[in-house]
Amino acid sequence: MVKIEQLEMNAQRAQLNADMKDLVEKYRSIFGWDVPDIDESLSERLIFAALRQALNDLEGQSVKG
Repeated sequence: MVKIEQLEMNAQRAQLNADMKDLVEKYRSIFGWDVPDIDESLSERLIFAALRQALNDLEGQSVKG
């Protein structure tokens, strides 16, 4: 049987994905403002790596807390 938490996560997944997309777009914009002749591929890889690290850090804090 699926737990209520999983059902709720499934219900919120589309919003979570939209929020993450908006966050990536926010940082793409910032990179574009601050860096002339930007390497978009590199900036996206850096953004994704930073987001992954931030999520890992939050997850670690959540497990500890």
